[in-house]
Amino acid sequence: MLRFDLVIRNARTQDGRAVEVGICEGRIAAMDERVSGKGPEYDAAGQILGPGLHDHHLHLLAAAARRDSVDLSGCRNADAIVDRLRRATGTPVTWVRAIGYDERVAGLPDRAVLDAWLPDRPLRIQDRTGGYWLLNSAGVRRLGGPPFPACVERSADGEPNGRIWRGDAWLRGRIGGQPPSLAALGATLARWGVTAVTDAGASNGAAEAALLAGALPQRLTIMGTEALPAGEGYRLGAVKLLLDENDLPPLAQLAARIDAARRLGRPVAAHCVTLGELLFYLGALDQAGGTKPGDRIEHGGRIAYSLIDDIAAAGLIVVTQPNFIHDRGDRYRAQMQDDELGDLYRLGSLIRAGVAMRGGSDAPYGDLNPWIALRAATDRRTQRGHVIGIDEAIGREAALALYEAGALHIGGPADLMLYDWPRDPGALGHVGLTVIGGDIVWQA
Repeated sequence: MLRFDLVIRNARTQDGRAVEVGICEGRIAAMDERVSGKGPEYDAAGQILGPGLHDHHLHLLAAAARRDSVDLSGCRNADAIVDRLRRATGTPVTWVRAIGYDERVAGLPDRAVLDAWLPDRPLRIQDRTGGYWLLNSAGVRRLGGPPFPACVERSADGEPNGRIWRGDAWLRGRIGGQPPSLAALGATLARWGVTAVTDAGASNGAAEAALLAGALPQRLTIMGTEALPAGEGYRLGAVKLLLDENDLPPLAQLAARIDAARRLGRPVAAHCVTLGELLFYLGALDQAGGTKPGDRIEHGGRIAYSLIDDIAAAGLIVVTQPNFIHDRGDRYRAQMQDDELGDLYRLGSLIRAGVAMRGGSDAPYGDLNPWIALRAATDRRTQRGHVIGIDEAIGREAALALYEAGALHIGGPADLMLYDWPRDPGALGHVGLTVIGGDIVWQA
């Protein structure tokens, strides 16, 4: 009789059939309606057995740091922001780190405005997109003296005005500090059934890989720069191309980066939130000789219907965030024309055209909970209950496929979860057990 390290009994498949699984040395050794063998047993009590979830696009260090930050995402006026900032714990010399600032409150404030909000402690606020860091005068003084890179905005007198655009790596180098612990983040992800993650940081290199590798129980893929090396504890991902429609590089320069990635044997993945960024990326790919297997469009925030067949023919993967329909949908409805809303975070139309789709949270800029995104993929509802692009909604099985870490099969890795996902409108899934490499990393 077979001896297993773990036997899961009394589970069911998505379509309701009975299933059991026997795990040995981190892999699925047996899987059938009934498994014969001995070993420690776990009673699934009728829960669904499925592959673990893979968050295909998030920012781990920033997501972990969010836990120690002041969250401004619910603040709709300056008084609410001031109240929240001034209640932050710490000493007069410790930073107040805040995230989720909504520019509708006061635009992108400079150091003078932030001095009025918090005059007596160094302050850095990240805007809701993650692109800007905003510092008060006490924070600016912590930067030290010049020279300053182009990411540091200047006032008329040549001094930093407190706004730093896409300068995360430089800022981290200047102000120092200990990296956030990833253990709690990994535990939270495991509780939601996440068994694999892809860090999408554009500036990831050897230093970031050293911080991330082995820091979470999840299997790890790291995207980053061309200089990001292969290493133990993670899979080397695509070269990340961070595009900003307001500051695009020369097309030939981006095409040269794509060509450099090709020589390294790595695919490319471009940040494409706007239609302009997407068109620019498609042009650069064409100039670089076309797409290669594994090339990705990150976000696909706006994809014109006329581009869908081109994306499918090119074989590009689209890594989208259905959770933004829930998280930001009411903002989109207020700021965009009705005929533009259908282009947002497409799903159904891309899948029907044969485009390979993946799902990610973009945490901490989107909700980390994958079940928020899974629900939004199926109902396309905003927080206030409005529907955006109902033709882009997909079924539950297709939604889960966006996030599945890999199909379960005999001989494959034992990365799985037991879960229930009630059919009630608005319901989120509940995970009872998460297993990675045969080890139980979460159980309810």
